[in-house]
Amino acid sequence: METIIIGIAGGTGSGKTTLTAILKERFGKDISVVYHDNYYKRLTHLPFEERCKVNYDHPDAFETGLLIRDLEALRRGEAIQSPTYDYTVHDRSDVTLEILPAKAVIVEGILIFENKALRDLMDIKIFVDTDADVRILRRLTRDMQERGRSLESIIEQYLTTVKPMHEAFVEPSKKYADIIVPTGGRNAVAQDMIVERIRRHMET
Repeated sequence: METIIIGIAGGTGSGKTTLTAILKERFGKDISVVYHDNYYKRLTHLPFEERCKVNYDHPDAFETGLLIRDLEALRRGEAIQSPTYDYTVHDRSDVTLEILPAKAVIVEGILIFENKALRDLMDIKIFVDTDADVRILRRLTRDMQERGRSLESIIEQYLTTVKPMHEAFVEPSKKYADIIVPTGGRNAVAQDMIVERIRRHMET
């Protein structure tokens, strides 16, 4: 059976990770997950102060070509060594994560529908669509609690890069979605539809 690749996109704080976790819990080892965030380009050559100023919401911030090659390898049935990213230092970690091939592979990220070559690998494209006010509140909570960011830095980053890049790249990519999930990743009706679609594939 051919591996099915499922893209889950949406703005920051939209509920992508929540939906991904729900699907992973439902299907267990039959689903592997690859995060676009782990493919941020290595910036070790820049001092920390300069890394803080990088626009991480622009497509050029990612090593998407490597992600494409890794997804192609997973589809061939090969394990990959995914890079990992350390948000606290704004740089790629030296640790890699082994990801095994599975019946379904989820690739998650804000900009995964923006790149045509990456988009064309996906059998199902899901966009999690959540109100902007809800998304920024979620991002504030997450970045302060999990990523050691200050309130001031989060607000500045949101206004200078996150919001304009969302409007320039993320929101326009919604038109490529096969399924749009309103009101975040806990939309039960949408969950049931997606679970049923994946289940049918796994039973063929």
